[in-house]
Amino acid sequence: MPNLTAAPMMHSCTRRGGSILKLHANDENVKFQDSPPKAQPHGNPVIPRSGTEPAIITLPLECGSRFADKPKHGGARNRADRVSEALTIAQVANLQAAVAHADKIGLPFTRMITIHWERTGLPLAMMAKATGHYLDYLAKALARHGSATAWAWVHENGPNKGGHAHILVYVPADLVPMLTKLQRGWLRRITGAPYRAKVILSRPIGGRLGVEVASPDLHAINLAEALDYVLKGADIETHRQLDLQRQEPGGRIIGKRCGVSQNIGPKARAARGR
Repeated sequence: MPNLTAAPMMHSCTRRGGSILKLHANDENVKFQDSPPKAQPHGNPVIPRSGTEPAIITLPLECGSRFADKPKHGGARNRADRVSEALTIAQVANLQAAVAHADKIGLPFTRMITIHWERTGLPLAMMAKATGHYLDYLAKALARHGSATAWAWVHENGPNKGGHAHILVYVPADLVPMLTKLQRGWLRRITGAPYRAKVILSRPIGGRLGVEVASPDLHAINLAEALDYVLKGADIETHRQLDLQRQEPGGRIIGKRCGVSQNIGPKARAARGR
């Protein structure tokens, strides 16, 4: 896949030199800005570590004998006949609104995580459940360290990469080392298989830790790039109506194709007048 650089969806700006954040081993790259535009005011507050509502886990289901533990929550009905080929306009609109709301409640997405589930040997039909388990582990680990979180995720499937998840998530900079240390163990527990190289790739949005506080303008531009990337699998009509910059086949997905944490979902946004 060639390198593609989309115009930011959330901010207009003049293109400058960028640094590459490599998301996949198969030459799958997103170009991020390494400096913000000079005349682009932005009022993002410093991120609070408390006073925000915690994410509520809704995705995990019983995942069968391959999974080491059984989640306690209900969630998406991942039926074998629930198959999709692309993101719909309603799904894209929900993801875009969730990103904006995460910033509003002080939980702006700071990391982009890609998990190649098929590389672990996981069947495509189990991918949504596996992503739910990973997010459950992540939210609980952050909560133990006094942090709330929020996330948005999209599943894709391709002939070279297989089934995989792209996750945009809020992780405070000081808790990234803890997350990095734990997440391979989570994947082993979820899949019941030894960790394989390049199954999970996690990078800061904006190229460095803490950029959301140190340079909110730069973070906002790069978050727009990351969001545009994960929306690339939308259907043709959605691309036309919303003027999305990237377009690639999203592939066949069984079960839920995308989702957001409840604290930035439609009900949470409505409760806050969004």
